[in-house]
Amino acid sequence: MCANENIIVANLTTSANIFHLMRRQVTWDFRKPAVVFSPKSLLRHPGVVSPMKEFTSGKFREVIGDDFVTNKNVTKVLFCSGKVYFDLLEEQKKKKRKDVAVVRVEQIYPWPQKQIDAIVKKYNNPKLVWVQEEPKNMGAWSFVKTRIDMDIDIVGRKFSASPATGYSKVHKEEQVALVTKAFEI
Repeated sequence: MCANENIIVANLTTSANIFHLMRRQVTWDFRKPAVVFSPKSLLRHPGVVSPMKEFTSGKFREVIGDDFVTNKNVTKVLFCSGKVYFDLLEEQKKKKRKDVAVVRVEQIYPWPQKQIDAIVKKYNNPKLVWVQEEPKNMGAWSFVKTRIDMDIDIVGRKFSASPATGYSKVHKEEQVALVTKAFEI
């Protein structure tokens, strides 16, 4: 239902970005709806906490780059949105993977192509991968693949008629496999 920049669609991962998105909505001279897909559980995640400086001197960031890696070593960029970022970050740090950058796309629509281009340009011809928790026929992938003007692969759950397995144990196993595959692909 997104077209002609009629709405804002976001999946936020920092408390400062939530604040700045809401602040931006109020300060604009015009009104348009903002749809935020961040789950409530993410609001309680310790990694979402932002330093006070980001609230007072920061601004809304459509895309958040990776501060863990150095530009010269990166051979792959994992783009993601929302909660899956924290699983990817945990794996990246646990395995000390300085060759893989994990980049958060905080605003899905309007698609932030300029910011994505700027991040990809920092690295030397990296492999690009979109990672999502949802099955490949759901989530943001079907939208992303029509917007991104680069060669990009997908890592997500297999095609499914249901968004979830219904079993916590199976979900956790699938999540571990998904994160592992993102770094191996």
